[in-house]
Amino acid sequence: QVQLVEIGGGSVQAGGSLRLSCAASGRPFSSLALAWFRQAPGKERDFVAAISWSGRSTTYDDSVKGRFTISRDNFKNTVYLQMNFLKPDDTAVYYCAAETREPTHDYASGIEFDYEYWGQGTQVTVSS
Repeated sequence: QVQLVEIGGGSVQAGGSLRLSCAASGRPFSSLALAWFRQAPGKERDFVAAISWSGRSTTYDDSVKGRFTISRDNFKNTVYLQMNFLKPDDTAVYYCAAETREPTHDYASGIEFDYEYWGQGTQVTVSS
């Protein structure tokens, strides 16, 4: 089992920045591919960003490209989502997700069903 704990959500005005963190435990962190998803009120959960186990591969949803950056610190067992130039449409509950990967599978996935483990979510609210 993998436990994921997100922190860093909050309220910010449009144009502002937030950084989300997700600490993982239960499995070797370097074996985990990680991602962020989000769910706005009344909508389905959507992909935001993903990073491979090595950190060499990342992928983003088009709606956040150029504004959000996903990164990981394999010494701190933590994945981050730096969110800049936030918009009201970014308002959602943000979820961290993880899946175990073989070393030869060093790729970032934006597919929700690829992920076995999920955090509890953290609220991000962007006001106009």
